[in-house]
Amino acid sequence: MNTNVSIITLGCSKNTVDSEKLAGILKSAGYEITFESLKNADIAIVNTCGFILDAKEESIETILDCAKIKNDKRYKLSKLYVFGCLVERNKEELKEAIPEVDEWFGANEYELLSKSILKDVEVADSKCVKRLLSTPEHYAYLKVAEGCNKKCAFCAIPIIRGKHVSSTKENILAEAKFLFDKGVKEVMLISQDLTYYGIDLYKTMELRDLTQKIADIGFPWIRLHYAHPNEINEEIFRMYNEIPSLCKYLDIPLQHISTSILKNMKRNIDKEGTIALVKRIRKIVPDIAIRTAFIVGFPGETEEDFEELVEFVRESRFDRVGVFTFSSEEGTAAAEMIDDVPEEVKQSRMERLLEVQQSISLEKNLEKVGDTMKVIIDSKEDNYYIGRTEFDSPEVDNEVIVFSDNDLIIGEFYDALITDADYFDLIGEVLVKMSATANKK
Repeated sequence: MNTNVSIITLGCSKNTVDSEKLAGILKSAGYEITFESLKNADIAIVNTCGFILDAKEESIETILDCAKIKNDKRYKLSKLYVFGCLVERNKEELKEAIPEVDEWFGANEYELLSKSILKDVEVADSKCVKRLLSTPEHYAYLKVAEGCNKKCAFCAIPIIRGKHVSSTKENILAEAKFLFDKGVKEVMLISQDLTYYGIDLYKTMELRDLTQKIADIGFPWIRLHYAHPNEINEEIFRMYNEIPSLCKYLDIPLQHISTSILKNMKRNIDKEGTIALVKRIRKIVPDIAIRTAFIVGFPGETEEDFEELVEFVRESRFDRVGVFTFSSEEGTAAAEMIDDVPEEVKQSRMERLLEVQQSISLEKNLEKVGDTMKVIIDSKEDNYYIGRTEFDSPEVDNEVIVFSDNDLIIGEFYDALITDADYFDLIGEVLVKMSATANKK
């Protein structure tokens, strides 16, 4: 057929999985697939994000760029399709504003999109189609659920993606086995509320059992992304000590510390509960790396509320912190509140909180100088390699700049002596090559 399809993915890793499943369907029908590059594309597909204002703007800019290329006779591009979260929320406005797009599809409609492209060609069930990975071959995301049942005041995910729906263990484990057989060494379990996994299907929290079954397949590293502070429990904490391949890494967005702000955010946890939670995690898993995220400038946030947050971050010494300014999202409870914090104040608070965390990050990194750490090699740049420890997730966390007198293999594990550090990176020298299937301990 020799029809080239380029898929551009914006937003979170859950979108990445959707794009990879779509790519698998199209590839199984004979299409040539690339990710991101439009150079030789006959068809372009944009998977959009509609979570916050910045993400919406990026999605729209990307669609417009693709539309320009479609109208440029120097390129082959003849069809432009758009799907995902932004379309789910703003389909009619987008259709009117960007007529160059051939068809629009919502957040959970990548199979309908594939049927539109393939026309009369029979489309295989996406559960039976093997994903085409857009990530490096040695790591992949594994989505275990869709949607979210939480009613956080600022979040549009339940509006966009619907209620929490867990995938069955059978389907997840089949996909995990496929990834393992392809050579994936690090699998990252993702959903909007990972800790809620299984309650809708099995009437009990099943993350512990699911993680163990995935570990039994043989992955050297397993990583968890996004735990909700109101659902996580000690069974999950304990499994970090019981499952050797589970990376000592927890991504748990806390959003704020002021009790009044947390109440208005509808987080169902207060300051005391949040502090106790962090202490409990670290007591049970002392060497765990905690990634969290905060929103500044939420309606009603006073200087006192913000200073409370700054002090909390300073005292808690999190390993990784993301900071976002409040963005009013249509349909959410927060959209009904008065957005009374000026944009310049939001930006100033974000910058200050990031500065506090930057100093903490540097201190923590410098503490690792002289340690020998296991790293996985992600890529090569000129005369050095880029790797990560178990305490870092791809693209969002710290990296290890690795030097070696010998050629290293992308996707392999190595012992590295940490010789230096800066705010966001460690610098190391490889000592001994490790087996790709070696236990991370």
